[in-house]
Formats: sequence, C-alpha cells, structure tokens
Amino acid sequence: MLRSPRRPRGTRSRTLHNVGLLGAVVGVLLLVAVTPASADTLVLAAPPGSLGEVIDKLRNFLIGLAAGLATLFLTIGGVRYLTADGDAGEVERAKKSMRNAAIGYGVAMLAPIIAAILQSLVS
Repeated sequence: MLRSPRRPRGTRSRTLHNVGLLGAVVGVLLLVAVTPASADTLVLAAPPGSLGEVIDKLRNFLIGLAAGLATLFLTIGGVRYLTADGDAGEVERAKKSMRNAAIGYGVAMLAPIIAAILQSLVS
C-alpha cells in the first residue's frame, strides 16, 4: 500500500493561520468600504441627457467591473499562493491568477482613454 508523502510538522496549521488572517483582512476592508444606503440617496433612473453622458456612465461601469474582477483574481491568487504548500503547479496557477489581476487593473486604468477615443469618434 502506497503512502502519501508527509509534510513537515506545523505546515498545515501555519497555512490555515495565513488563510484565516487573509480572510480577516479582506473582511475588515469590505466592512470599511461598504457604506449603508439611506432612503435619501434613492435616485430613479432618468433618461440620458446626451451621448457623452451615456459614454461616461458606461466608462465608470467598466472601470468598476474591471477593478472588481481584478481584485477578485488578486485575492484568489493570494489564497492559492498561501495554500500551495510547495506544490509547483499550484504556485504557477497562483502566479497566473495574479498576472490576470494585473491585466485587469491595466484595463481599468485604460478605460477612460478608450472611452475618450470613442467619444471623439462619435461626437
């Protein structure tokens, strides 16, 4: 009967501690970032005033979406890296996820430029 290789003592608990610490930090950041909504801030959608306004809203939406997805990929990559436990394949997947996050942040930074180009072409 084949046995799986043994890990060094304390590796598993250290990894779980790191993941727990990362989860706590992400949780605190989410609590700080979220602001409660009140009834005073309710705004009903009005028809767009101009094409420029529509492009601005689309740009802001794309920036938020790209930054949110990049943050998600960065978090997943960090958790994978912490839980890799020396596995080369898992470390490579973590690096790929972090690379994708960097690409997402790049797209978020380029979104205003792309929107300005589109706006100048249409206007």
